[in-house]
Order: sequence, then C-alpha cells, then structure tokens
Amino acid sequence: MTSHHPATATRTRTRALGALGATALGAALLAAPAGQASAAPTWAPAEDARIHPGVQMYTDGAQCTGNFVFTDGAGRTYVGYAAHCAGTGAATDTDGCKASSLPLGTAVTFNEGGSLVGRGTQVGTGTLAYSSWHTMDQRNEQDANTCAYNDFALVEVAAGDVSKVNPSVPFWGGPEGLNTTGTAAGDRVYSYGNSSLRGGVEALSPKTGTSLGDDPADGGWTHPLYTVTPGVPGDSGSAFLDGDGNAVGTLSTLGLAPLPASNNIGDMANELAYAQQHSGIAGLQLVTGTEPFDPAL
Repeated sequence: MTSHHPATATRTRTRALGALGATALGAALLAAPAGQASAAPTWAPAEDARIHPGVQMYTDGAQCTGNFVFTDGAGRTYVGYAAHCAGTGAATDTDGCKASSLPLGTAVTFNEGGSLVGRGTQVGTGTLAYSSWHTMDQRNEQDANTCAYNDFALVEVAAGDVSKVNPSVPFWGGPEGLNTTGTAAGDRVYSYGNSSLRGGVEALSPKTGTSLGDDPADGGWTHPLYTVTPGVPGDSGSAFLDGDGNAVGTLSTLGLAPLPASNNIGDMANELAYAQQHSGIAGLQLVTGTEPFDPAL
C-alpha cells in the first residue's frame, strides 16, 4: 500500500485564542528519576474524576487532549499527550528529531470546558516529565521511522491532584491493556477527542473509525485511519482503542495526501517501549481503566 509518511501531514495541536486561526485553521488545518517503589494510587470514581483520558491540556498556549494514564515504580502518576504539544515550531514540523521543544519541567494545566473564548476551568496542574522529541534529539536518534512517528510525551500530575485522576477513557471505558499487534484494514477503532474548537460540546467528543491498514515500511510506528469526523486542532494526543478496548495509538497528524482528511496515530506499544527504555522513568507502565470497554454507541 502507499506509504503514509508525515511529510504529507500536519500536526493536530492548536494554539489558544489569537494564534489559533493562523496555526490551526489556516494552512495547517490542525495543527525524573525514579525513587523507591510505593503503593499504586487510589483512583477517583470515573464519574467524579476531573483528570482522565480526554482531558484538555494546555502548554504555553497550545491545547491538546490527554490520552492514557501511566504510573512508575515510585508511585508517580502521568497523563500522556503528543510530544508536539510542547513543540515550539510550526504545525507542519513532523520530524521529531529535528523539531524544537519546550524543556522538561515546563508547566502544563488540566482544564475542563476550554473553547475559542477561553480555557475553561483549571482542574489540575502538572509538569512535562518526558518528551520523545526532546529525548530523540538528545540521543541523536537515527531511525527515520522513529523520528517521523514517535510523538509521545508524559505530564506528571502534581501530587495534590492525583486524587482527581481516573484512568478510564470517557464514554468507551478501557483501556483493557496494550495492543501489540497493530491494525488491519477495516479494523474498528474508538477515540475520544476534546478540542476547544468544539466549544465544550461533549456529544462531539466520542468518535469511531476504521483502520486503513498498516504499512510494513513504517516499522509498525503508525496507523493511518479514517474516523467519522477527523481529528481537528486540539485533539492532538487523544487516545485510540482497538476493537477489544486495548490502547492502540495516540493521535498525531492529519493526513493531507495521499489520503485527505485521514488521521495518523502513533503506535502506543512502540511509543511506550521507547519511553521505558530512554526516559529514565523506572517502572513506567500503562494503567488499565476501572470501567470496562463497551463499544456500543
């Protein structure tokens, strides 16, 4: 099949307010060392949680969507999003080994109800603890597929806000585990985007889609797909589940050619394995949801 190289794609973060039009709606259309092991956090009930997959995340004016929840061997809690959400370049910068990024330790906020007219309500804070882009640059990564598709970052949730966290994907439930086999053409996928462009209308957040099949030339790093409505600016980083409710990917780019209005998601298994090997965060692992996966609309 035709390769879906991100040279024909743009990123899916969005800049809040004034920068939004130029970055997202213009040419782009999208745009810590470990300590001693400790007990796992006690999660908030899913219906009461303020921080969860699908939460809006703001970094230096850029709004993205959280994907999955992670913990480490020291009991710290993280929410994942796209590395390009902390990028400092243009929405068309797709090579993470060449793009510039904000430093680790950068403040990130978790928000509810953000829209074109404001950021909504802040419900928690965190700090950038890992960025694949930053790490690949520091390591002088040479693998072209890794540079092109490894678009994953972790935000450590402030200790005082961990009690607000639940790892379940809204609407769908899960993740039940980690997908390690990729997708085949026609496979169903499930996502929950939370772009500020939707003005807080939650009914527009759950999405279903269909995989276009994986290209072996991409080394398993990316999965092109179509959803009923494509990911838009602000959906960057959002979680994708496979038909069994397993974490399969994270939203990275909008495809412009050869498959217009398709999305490309980074492979969660590869992104997590890279972070486990190179982040310096010992015991890093995906947290499964407290709510069972239910694909019924």
